[in-house]
Amino acid sequence: MAQELTHWINGQHVKGTSGRFGDVYNPATGEVVSQVPLASQGELAAAVEAARSAWPDWAQTPPLSRARIMFKYKALIEENADELAAIITAEHGKVLSDAHGSLTRGLEVVEYACGIPQLLKGEYTEQVGRGIDAWTTRQPIGVCAGITPFNFPAMVPMWMYPMAIACGNTFILKPSEKDPSCALRLAELASEAGLPDGVLNVVNGDKVAVDAILAHPHIPAISFVGSTPIAQYIYATGTANGKRVQALGGAKNHMVVMPDADVDQAADALMGAAYGSAGERCMAISVAVAVGDAGDRLMDLLKPKVEALKIGPGTDESMDMGPLVTADHLRKVSSYVEVGIEEGAELVVDGRDYSIQGYEKGFFIGGCLFDNVTPGMRIYKEEIFGPVLSVVRSPDFDMALQIINDHEFGNGVSIFTRDGDAAREFTNRIEVGMVGVNVPIPVPMAFHSFGGWKGSLFGDTHMHGPEGVRFYTRQKAVTSRWPTGIRSGVEFTMPTMK
Repeated sequence: MAQELTHWINGQHVKGTSGRFGDVYNPATGEVVSQVPLASQGELAAAVEAARSAWPDWAQTPPLSRARIMFKYKALIEENADELAAIITAEHGKVLSDAHGSLTRGLEVVEYACGIPQLLKGEYTEQVGRGIDAWTTRQPIGVCAGITPFNFPAMVPMWMYPMAIACGNTFILKPSEKDPSCALRLAELASEAGLPDGVLNVVNGDKVAVDAILAHPHIPAISFVGSTPIAQYIYATGTANGKRVQALGGAKNHMVVMPDADVDQAADALMGAAYGSAGERCMAISVAVAVGDAGDRLMDLLKPKVEALKIGPGTDESMDMGPLVTADHLRKVSSYVEVGIEEGAELVVDGRDYSIQGYEKGFFIGGCLFDNVTPGMRIYKEEIFGPVLSVVRSPDFDMALQIINDHEFGNGVSIFTRDGDAAREFTNRIEVGMVGVNVPIPVPMAFHSFGGWKGSLFGDTHMHGPEGVRFYTRQKAVTSRWPTGIRSGVEFTMPTMK
């Protein structure tokens, strides 16, 4: 019998009452391992009420006290890292080493949140006018919500709730219904660290829960990571309901390989960036733009490397790549390979119909590699979110730059070159939010902020880091004067400082 999962509301596990459930799979075997409750509007409202009740006391908790809980939380995540990584692998399918890596990148945000007393310090100006002082503070905004995708069941939620909570807010997390167990375990650990009941809540669900979050009058801020169509919907609906929204959408990340680059290094970088986590990363490199004669040299190196990928269950430490998350996603990725063939791209390596003895029902696909892809093709324009790498040929640097800048997405990009001038020109002129120079996956550290441009981001702020503090707080400006006994009478003019 499949295990029945729960919600986490007001510091305890709560069974679902909607009567609706979703299947959670082990992607390596194709078996249903648990059933996740899909929340009703009423269940979401109960979580919001718990968060609202907890907020006044939590908002008044000194930042130093909140930071000390974050320090304990950090330690508990480290102590339970093996368990958390195993949960990720069991439901998502990625190899254990990748699960550990993604957990570490989430933990870095918890570490950053430990410095919240410093991050919330305001600004003070003495004597802005005679006997008048002014200062600004940043204060929490209330009950915040996060809606997160399946590909990083620990890292992406931890981009959101540690920052929101450290800033003095309470939080409702709606994780992906495809792999929800890690979020529930993280909530348990937060409670063990001393987080008061109701401050962090996990509500599992589908579109019903999402729409309830978007419409609820007592949720003023929403963070989202997912596909561009859904990000647009979240942003448009949330802002129409008066909420502040940061919605990170899709990506088609490019890597430019210049003729002067170390092509061996570039090929190795592409392998990890394109096929790591089976390509199910918002920062995966899915397009290589080979400039000049770099193309033939690059393809000569890539083809045997892709064919030699070790693919199997994520629990096998010798594997490079695990399965895709669901059978539906496997069908979607495979259909894109067929589209590429029909469009005239050259399929150099075909990873479809990949099968492993003992895991015949798993959601496996081998690495796929296309050459001579053009910007008009769907496999170039659309986000595939699987282990499919497209190589585009460009005659020169300027054309490579234009190809990327013309794309609707602007999430991440990289250039491999030995030419400092080319790298400087590229970083200056490229219309993409996150840029790497000889770095294939330029994910900013937690003390910077994560976010793309164009169709990859809807909203004005990026996630975590300094932008996260600004998103989860609002500024208050105070101007103060204490009476001296000298009164000048009624003034009807606009006050100015003299």
